[in-house]
Amino acid sequence: MSGKVERRIRGGLLRLLSPPRLFRDRRGLTRILPLSISLSIGLFASGAWAANTIDSVRVRPSPERTRIVFDLGSPVEHQVFALAGPRRLVIDIAGAVMESDLATLDLKGTPILAMRSAARNAGDVRVVLDLGSQVKPRSFVLQPIMQYGDRLVVDLYTQAQQEPVVQQADRIAGQMRDVVVAIDAGHGGDDPGAVGARKVFEKDVVLAIAKRLHTLFADATGYQPVLIRNGDYYVGLRKRTALARANSADLFLSIHADAFKTPDARGASVYAISNEGATSETARWLAEKENRADLIGGVGGGVSLDDMDDLLAGVLLDLSMTASLSASLEMGADVLRELGRVNKLHKKQVEQAGFAVLKSPDVPSLLIETGYISNPREAAALVTRSHQQAMAKAIFKGVTRFMRRNPPAGSYLAWKKRGGVEELQTYIIERGDTLSKIASKYQVSAEELKRTNGLRTDRILVGQTLKIPGSS
Repeated sequence: MSGKVERRIRGGLLRLLSPPRLFRDRRGLTRILPLSISLSIGLFASGAWAANTIDSVRVRPSPERTRIVFDLGSPVEHQVFALAGPRRLVIDIAGAVMESDLATLDLKGTPILAMRSAARNAGDVRVVLDLGSQVKPRSFVLQPIMQYGDRLVVDLYTQAQQEPVVQQADRIAGQMRDVVVAIDAGHGGDDPGAVGARKVFEKDVVLAIAKRLHTLFADATGYQPVLIRNGDYYVGLRKRTALARANSADLFLSIHADAFKTPDARGASVYAISNEGATSETARWLAEKENRADLIGGVGGGVSLDDMDDLLAGVLLDLSMTASLSASLEMGADVLRELGRVNKLHKKQVEQAGFAVLKSPDVPSLLIETGYISNPREAAALVTRSHQQAMAKAIFKGVTRFMRRNPPAGSYLAWKKRGGVEELQTYIIERGDTLSKIASKYQVSAEELKRTNGLRTDRILVGQTLKIPGSS
């Protein structure tokens, strides 16, 4: 029992054991409350109070929101309201007591300046958030699941967080663009994924591998990596694919670590979408209006289904999904081959399943299980930097081998595959361009650009076409 609970009960007992108190009934007559009744009422109240504790509080910032989670001893009722002058958010929690030290919370990267709490109304607790910016709160309760008990969740959305965070593509790359690779670290936040021996969480392992994979692609010419999540927060499954599409991703890689009910299972696996999953996703895209209005980039470089009948739209979607699945299986085989060089394989062929994150109809997608976190030996390896780097390199090598054979049209990789054909090496000047920026993008010197185009100065004009010399 905590010190706070002991002090509360001791104080209640002292009050209850003091001489009987007078009170007036509804008719105004003075009466004495018997000691036995007073004692029983006090013990009942202190027992009920002790049952509803706020055991811990967690604050998790993410690009979408700041999430506050109150871990509870039992379900509670609550109320959330805002105050101005200064800007504050108040969370009243009925029938509870705060057992967590709010002063130790890390509020960096959140709109919260400070958090404090106080008891009120003999059994309730009030939590006050001092805010640095205006927020839009959303609160809800969650029932116990897995290792979590009852929880109260308060999400804070700022104006900036209400807009989706999309990394804009390089304007220069639009004329000879990079291949955009969306890298998705599975789970995150209150969803730890699989939990291995010694509290090894899947969410932490796969984020570390995803970040290493991001670095490898960022250092490679012709690639632009995008992390779907770059911290310990949760992103909804459909939101993950939506972020990949918003970033015009050419590929989608979802990184995971498997688990099984016995510790014997081991090995890495690679999954692509199943035929059944592809069929059901095609039907969903046809049924949902927001999907029909979207662009299917894999069919002719961008096709809207909004103005097409179901038959034509279905044919186009089927073609797109078939091409995407074929590419996924081929790319998955390359990745699996490389993974087999650094880790035992659970299956020697690409498996297929209806995972939600694999269902973008025009983006080749893979779900990569880097090993079994439920296997003590593999879990011990997955937490080491050397093994994480080896897994990231294996994925990188497999993907880049596939992309060298199948580069997207108009990309740097496509130009490279054609041997650097001169006809693709032109660039049309846009507003804001400089000669040095264009030279850096194409990995040539500004002097070479000037010499090839007969320029005497660095002055260029909007709409002017430059010839790009072969890079050294």
